[in-house]
Amino acid sequence: MTEDFYDTLGVSRDASEEEIESAYREAVREYHPDVSDEPDAEEKFKKAKKAKEVLTDDEQRRMYDQMGHEQFVEADKRGATDSGGARGGRGGDPFGGAGGGGFGNMQDIFDQFFGGGSGGGGSRRGKDLKTKLTIDLETAYHGTEKELTVTRPESCDECNGRGHPPGTDSRTCPECNGRGEQTRVQETAFGRMQQRTTCRRCEGEGTIYEERCSTCRGDGVVRNEATLSVEIPAGIQDGMTLRMRGEGAPGEGGARNGDLLVEIKIEDHPEFEREGSDLQTRKAISFPQAVFGDTVELETFDGVVEFDVPEGTQSGETFRLGGKGMPRPQRRGQGDLYVQVQVVTPDSLNEEQREALEAFAEAGGENIEVEQGFFDRLRNSF
Repeated sequence: MTEDFYDTLGVSRDASEEEIESAYREAVREYHPDVSDEPDAEEKFKKAKKAKEVLTDDEQRRMYDQMGHEQFVEADKRGATDSGGARGGRGGDPFGGAGGGGFGNMQDIFDQFFGGGSGGGGSRRGKDLKTKLTIDLETAYHGTEKELTVTRPESCDECNGRGHPPGTDSRTCPECNGRGEQTRVQETAFGRMQQRTTCRRCEGEGTIYEERCSTCRGDGVVRNEATLSVEIPAGIQDGMTLRMRGEGAPGEGGARNGDLLVEIKIEDHPEFEREGSDLQTRKAISFPQAVFGDTVELETFDGVVEFDVPEGTQSGETFRLGGKGMPRPQRRGQGDLYVQVQVVTPDSLNEEQREALEAFAEAGGENIEVEQGFFDRLRNSF
């Protein structure tokens, strides 16, 4: 069964425009390519955007309900081809978007969701901001609370975010007659369509003020430095993004602030390499330890651990220490630690060690020259 626009947004067929807008905002938060790691996030976002465009326009929604999903989509395709040939051009989009398929370009995301698009005069949630934070692997292992400083827009204290001093004279905007929005009529394959846009002159307020705030120059916001504490969860991976609710740009008309998205960068570690939740490292052992076997100590992020090296171990063999790797974010347990042992040849021997090793070699049927001892030859073989 084909998923229609109502299914895409998860609303009923008699949903109000407010319910549709709310469902679309949730879809953007979940599937926007800038914040989602899902492989098909962009496609899901495009579907949600198209569904919202159609269902919040009275004329398009009426036609959609009458024609049905498949016929409406086919008519959309035919209309785009008839209107301008290539669907990537502006003429190829019967809904006024700049991108192919009637979805508009990706910049429209923030225009419509964070402060442009249709429906001027209402409160709009603030924009999300992005920053990066670099940590080392041990910090990623344990998790911690880190401070970071960001420069971000904040509501102007001088005018309380209004953009004009208190008591400033004002008048109704002559461009939109106080509505805060303007209506543009466009001829499409379905007939005459209306598109609502925020009034550029009054920026959606419906009112023009005679004086602007000298501090923010009428924007209502200023850029300030803010020092914030961000919680780093144990086991976080390189490239993951943490969302700090309400720490983004201020909203308009009393709407809530946007969020701050913190992308985590993890530095390389000199001793450990990471692969997912597993860690890899190397451990040097002596020739006698490799021959006779031994219990070996290894320094890890959680202190010293021990593992057994059986007799006859060869240089390059790898041992798995279960549950000694990185914690798994949002899951129980930890990955594994893989230790590759390397047999180390000493640089020098005392007389007693030299005689013992020469005797060992001779017992095995090897001819030993005094000038080149056993360890010298073993080192050269590597």
